[in-house]
Amino acid sequence: MFVDRVDIYCKAGDGGDGCASFRREAHVPRGGPNGGDGGKGGDVVVLADENVNSLANIIGHKHWNAERGGHGQGSLKTGRNGEDIVIMVPPGTLVLDTKRGHLLRDMKETGDRVVVAKGGKGGRGNRHFATATHQTPREFEKGGPGEQRDISLELKLIADVGLVGKPNAGKSTLLSRLSKAHPEIADYPFTTKYPNLGLVRVGFDHQFVMADIPGLIEGAHAGIGLGHEFLRHVERTRVLVHLVEPAPMDQTDPIENYRQIREEMRLYDATLMDRPEIVVVTKCELPDAEAVTELLSEELGQPVLQISSATGESLDQLVRKIVNTLQDLEDEV
Repeated sequence: MFVDRVDIYCKAGDGGDGCASFRREAHVPRGGPNGGDGGKGGDVVVLADENVNSLANIIGHKHWNAERGGHGQGSLKTGRNGEDIVIMVPPGTLVLDTKRGHLLRDMKETGDRVVVAKGGKGGRGNRHFATATHQTPREFEKGGPGEQRDISLELKLIADVGLVGKPNAGKSTLLSRLSKAHPEIADYPFTTKYPNLGLVRVGFDHQFVMADIPGLIEGAHAGIGLGHEFLRHVERTRVLVHLVEPAPMDQTDPIENYRQIREEMRLYDATLMDRPEIVVVTKCELPDAEAVTELLSEELGQPVLQISSATGESLDQLVRKIVNTLQDLEDEV
């Protein structure tokens, strides 16, 4: 199961109480206070880990409570600190404060971490309250409360290349041919219900991560279908590969389908229009593929690739073009 948004409640551990205690050993007539301090409460930490690929491990765990600190004891014994609790998330997860609405951390890389709820401070024992005029203090401090916070975890997949297009355009089939990913493939629309990632290796020198973004429809920017759920994953991609089906099952116009997807992305985030785009006509073994390719080339003023994931035709050419585009982006940086 793929999950890309979860709301949870986090409660850090309370600090342990300080201790009020006095030395009572034999032959120590003026022992004095020896109460130890309380331990610090555990933190609630969010940590990015490359071995996690969705938020599915969190969805059934709504409350995350860290351990409280131990109480201080006599003989100046400090209470143990509470254990931190760590929430593992995939790289690309946004950690947001639900009530205040601000971003706490963008977990872009493996190892990124953020403390979302800090443990309470341990209370001081009575030894801290002894003075020259107050040598038998019975005062001690209670441990401080741990922080509480409602947070939202929102995953935006980080991929070099994003495959976009109408439902049934051949995105999942292309991903399965270029990588070892095994997305669900069938001859009906909306087979892919969540994004899939695949690592494409090119010789010994190059590799890139490709994401199959589930089919977009008209009104996706406004949340129609699962619009926002899909479009958010396009934001993190560096290059878009736009797949156009030459003979859609619903008898729609392929050129208009291309325009429609571009418009949905523009309405969702205008900056996506500046993203490098490689336009590809899929299923080139079909009779209409050549005519659609010519029309698209005229509209865009640039060559349009024709490929077939079923026969493997021109897939090497597409991969080379993707690698060159990514290399140009790195050179610009």
